[in-house]
Amino acid sequence: MAAVAPGAPGALAGLRVLDLSRVLAGPWCSQLLADLGADVVKVERPGSGDDTRAWGPPWLARDDGEDGGGESAYFLSANRNKRSLTADLAQPDGQRLVRELALRADVLIENFKVGDLARYGLDYDSLKALNPRLVYCSITGFGQTGPYAQRPGYDFLMQGMGGLMSITGRPAGEPGAGPLKVGVALTDVMTGLYASVAVLAAIERRHSSGTGQYIDLALLDVQVAALANQASSYLVGGQVPQRMGNAHPSIVPYQDFPTADGHMIVTVGNDSQFAAFAAVLGRPGWAQDERFATNPQRVRHRVELIALIRDITATRSTDDWVAAMEVAKVPCGPINTLDRVFANPQVRARGMQIEMPHAQAAAVPLVGNPIRLSESPVDYRRAPPTLGQHTDDVLADWLALDAPAIDELRRRGIV
Repeated sequence: MAAVAPGAPGALAGLRVLDLSRVLAGPWCSQLLADLGADVVKVERPGSGDDTRAWGPPWLARDDGEDGGGESAYFLSANRNKRSLTADLAQPDGQRLVRELALRADVLIENFKVGDLARYGLDYDSLKALNPRLVYCSITGFGQTGPYAQRPGYDFLMQGMGGLMSITGRPAGEPGAGPLKVGVALTDVMTGLYASVAVLAAIERRHSSGTGQYIDLALLDVQVAALANQASSYLVGGQVPQRMGNAHPSIVPYQDFPTADGHMIVTVGNDSQFAAFAAVLGRPGWAQDERFATNPQRVRHRVELIALIRDITATRSTDDWVAAMEVAKVPCGPINTLDRVFANPQVRARGMQIEMPHAQAAAVPLVGNPIRLSESPVDYRRAPPTLGQHTDDVLADWLALDAPAIDELRRRGIV
């Protein structure tokens, strides 16, 4: 488990981000920016906060022995390194307060329904007039334009509408056949990553132009873009891809295989790897067999070859096969459950599990950031915040409000 210690100033140190988003896509973006050093202030609804605070169990185990406390594992996954401020946007003074924060921000991230923030005077046009350098990122299900712009959108819906589920799952005719979603909210995560790239591009452009800009990101657009080679294959070849289980449409063998005690994954990427794979299986002649010698031929004879391989792999354990394939330099590995993932020596060596002290617990376990920067490394400064934990700090830091002024806002229910 990786130790957490302060390091050099992050790559984005000095960048101020006002995060009006909730759930996953927007918070994933702002957490990445925060990990890289940005000062991210998360604005939440008083009393309830981000929807995902209630998305449990499981809950963080508190030091006082009570369960829950609003700190769900889901919320903890996407809100590290942020400060939480509560503000009531239903009240004019709450809107005014957030507007003042936006005037001091470099970046604003939001995922309200199209047009919702205009009624608060917090839309891009309103804030641009006051802060021309602001980079404003809107994340919605379908984008700001088009016939579906007013529709709400969620990850699961986008996995279906954007084609991902049509190519995920067992093929027709097999047991368990049918479309399946991916096991995590992948469209949300990818949208968060695209959003962070867009924000950084806009900040870089601001260095030369002196002005910010508006970013319109849609979950559906991202899902379509992330179809990658599958989309390209359809556009070029005109054939609608079908579900293939764990097989690859263009590479064979590149899938899971049964073993004596479970399953393993083999990812043969070229003909020389296939020759080595065939040798480990005890079938070196396959490398010269005209049906299997080249990848295009293996794709054509997929059904025949896979059946032959399955008969052999089922005779030995996963660990035996993985060890033999590693010696032969054939890419191969087990299908790990999450307990095995976090016990894996490579995952541990790379520091992908961390612990941070938390306001309600001695420590909270979190997944580490995979980015490795040599001169401005990721810094784990703050655990995911409790609701409104930093309201006073942010108002004093960003707006220079003193204690009596903050107390008055609290008395009036603004924060």
